[in-house]
Amino acid sequence: MKEIRVGLLGCGYMGGMHLACYSAMENVRVAAVADVREAYLKSAAGRTGAPAFSDAAKLIEEADVDVIDVCLPTFLHARHAVAAMKKGRHVFIEKPLCLTEREADELLDMQKKTGVSVQVGQVIRFWDEYEYLRGAVGDGRFGAVKGAHFLRRSPSPDWGWENWLHDPARSGGAGFDLHIHDSDYMLSLFGQPASSVSAVNVRGEKNGYVTTLAFYDGFSVTAEGGWDLPANYPFEMAYSAVFERAAVEFSSRRGLTVYPEDGEPYSPEIRRQSAVSESGQGGNISSLGGYYNELEYFISCIAEGRRPEKATLADAAASVRFVLKELQ
Repeated sequence: MKEIRVGLLGCGYMGGMHLACYSAMENVRVAAVADVREAYLKSAAGRTGAPAFSDAAKLIEEADVDVIDVCLPTFLHARHAVAAMKKGRHVFIEKPLCLTEREADELLDMQKKTGVSVQVGQVIRFWDEYEYLRGAVGDGRFGAVKGAHFLRRSPSPDWGWENWLHDPARSGGAGFDLHIHDSDYMLSLFGQPASSVSAVNVRGEKNGYVTTLAFYDGFSVTAEGGWDLPANYPFEMAYSAVFERAAVEFSSRRGLTVYPEDGEPYSPEIRRQSAVSESGQGGNISSLGGYYNELEYFISCIAEGRRPEKATLADAAASVRFVLKELQ
């Protein structure tokens, strides 16, 4: 496989996650890094030996790379991804894709014009325990789905540059930055619901909590999540799914368990991403898990000349539209 050269925009929490993943892969080189914060930029340049840019737009214009990886604050995603596509670069965009339908349409139009490959970091689609649930739904091993619930809870995310995560105009708040994981996964698993109802609870300037009830043919799904928890409350992502002959439950605290109708509960064997395990990035995720899986998939697609078929730009645009509807 030929070497893929990556230009990394943003070297903070998520950029550091991506850098750790690339460092564990063969035939991938982070060939340029960009950040407005000198300390983060120097750290990333020191780890990679790559040229450092204090201006992400300048990296896009000048760096000799195959891929642009956008790990900037959400309000900067669309403009830099569009610029990268205009330069003929393949693009990986961290989630959420963007904040408006107009931006989503602009990104889709530019991909159509340029023909480059784009993947979006809706990482739950690549998380091993969530892939197990996808397999169970797809092959019917436990019968038909009777209902499902998705949960994602976090303390207030106070680690961002200039506290941008708490500015709805720049992050979209908890609905876009956190809850979109489960909205996107629900859509990828079951498609668009026949109807849905949502509620948003805001407690103070920092915190928000989103709850959605979605109705499908013969079953319903709930998804909830937010930033309304104390600083010492551990991050949790979880799901439970009820089938005709079993229930499947996962929590990032307790692991994955299957409760069959006619047997004892058990923890199924699942594929494990083994190249790296600890992120060392702080924030609310300690394992690289699905981050490695999604980037490995994207890089393999680029190296082999294939268009990504998972977490596509069109998928992410649909999730943005759904979350906008939830937050109305």
